[in-house]
Amino acid sequence: MDGHRSSAGLVEAHLTSASPTRVRASWLQNCAIAHGIALVTADLRVFSASVRDSFALVVVCQTCAAMDIAENGKSVTPAADVHLPMGETPADQQHPASHLGLQTETPQGRLSWIDQTARRLSERFDRELGGPWLKIRYLVVFCCFLANAISYMMRVNLSVAIVAMTSTDGPEDVPHYDWDESIRGTILSSFFWGYIVTQVPSGYVAARYSATKLLFCMMLVATAATLLFPTAADLGWETACVARVILGLAQGSLLPCCHALLAKWSPPGERGRMSVYAYTGQPFGNVVALSCSGLIAASAGWPWVFYATGAIGLFTSVLFILLAADSPAVHKLASRDEREYIETSIGINSVADNTQRLRTPWKAILTSVPMWALIIVHCGQNWGFWTLLTEIPSYMDGVLGFDLKQNGLLSALPYLGLWIFGLIISWVSDHFLKKNCYSIGTSRKIGNSIAHYGGAVMLILLGFMSASQTAAVSVLVVAVALNAGTMVGYQVNHIDLSPNFASTMMGITNGLGNIMSILGPLVVGFIVTDKVVKREQKEQNA
Repeated sequence: MDGHRSSAGLVEAHLTSASPTRVRASWLQNCAIAHGIALVTADLRVFSASVRDSFALVVVCQTCAAMDIAENGKSVTPAADVHLPMGETPADQQHPASHLGLQTETPQGRLSWIDQTARRLSERFDRELGGPWLKIRYLVVFCCFLANAISYMMRVNLSVAIVAMTSTDGPEDVPHYDWDESIRGTILSSFFWGYIVTQVPSGYVAARYSATKLLFCMMLVATAATLLFPTAADLGWETACVARVILGLAQGSLLPCCHALLAKWSPPGERGRMSVYAYTGQPFGNVVALSCSGLIAASAGWPWVFYATGAIGLFTSVLFILLAADSPAVHKLASRDEREYIETSIGINSVADNTQRLRTPWKAILTSVPMWALIIVHCGQNWGFWTLLTEIPSYMDGVLGFDLKQNGLLSALPYLGLWIFGLIISWVSDHFLKKNCYSIGTSRKIGNSIAHYGGAVMLILLGFMSASQTAAVSVLVVAVALNAGTMVGYQVNHIDLSPNFASTMMGITNGLGNIMSILGPLVVGFIVTDKVVKREQKEQNA
């Protein structure tokens, strides 16, 4: 299948070269055979439907190879032993590909119909074999998935590592710190001090210039901040906060850049699941970070949590810049059919999109009622989500009494549920939209209601539960998993409202929403003065 995918691009590149026609025809014949093999291995029905065109291309190549065409194209001598499909007229009366509707009358025209045939068949194979998972737009979505995954690994690893950093458990040759709950809460929240600052500027830059280049640079900065965090912690908790602020400044571009890419790459009918595929990188990153951080900290020491995450971040950054592009019009691997389909679906013009920069309508954005609804719901989302994300490991440790290894694995379970449920709800949402069961606005409201009302009920229930470990973990898993509804709710609604300015709008709502991300851990540190509540004590109180 990789051979099929690359051959279409090679056809286009080869047809624009100045190589002799004999070499071109030989290569095209091999290309036709490769396409035929790809058809057989992919779908026999597609093969049977395309035998005639495949055979015609081979005939075209054989005819061209038999010709002695000079570089100036003036001398043309058809070969006598050219075989045509049964019932066709000889080559001097009719071109071998005439039944495809590609007629020509001049020697120079022979190159034209050869080129047209190759392009036509390549595009047909792309259409018939290139299902949604083979399309370049899903490759870009996968890049966004990776960017979200590694970004959340970098920001979440401290939630588990800080337990090891302030505990005497684990390897003896690693430093440990006597940080009280207030200092721990300050360090955990310091990420958001920088995170909220770059939200709006990142959205503006991503919309007007290049989302991929901006996100690539910021990923490199985030990688450096992660790798240097153990050194910063050795210098004191204040410098540890500085390292986390730098990480936040870098990652402030994540959601605005991803929204800018999704706005350019996602057709409305696929927007729900494409957004979920991209943003499920967040729970996936949480699962990896929470489950692996505890194991790494218990065996190799907590500094290696940051070294391993930084190394993965460097690799992901390079992969992202190589595979992603700002729009279908500038992606080297995007076919013409896919580009036209996306641009027609979302109503943009590739020429205008690359040459014109729209002015941001700040007044219209800030006075829009739906925009303020997004701001409010984003604030509520971040308050609950980040309070849980930063405090679940401490809850597992101090209240439920799990050790460091168990803590990381069990803290990851809720986000594994979020990842799985996200994939399910995205398919259900798009399926009912395709059936016209409800409007896009109703779909977004249903997703949000499932996430926030369902999660609120679960958290209230958790506060009245006994000390049962299984029951508490189960309620946490359900509470966090239901939050996947936001991925087909408010998170994608920015693009629904304005694809051109979705990144700017996301920067505004995420910037204001993350004020709650700062307040959440601080409020927990203020209310809960002693998190080490033994399960035996809870059982006595139950």
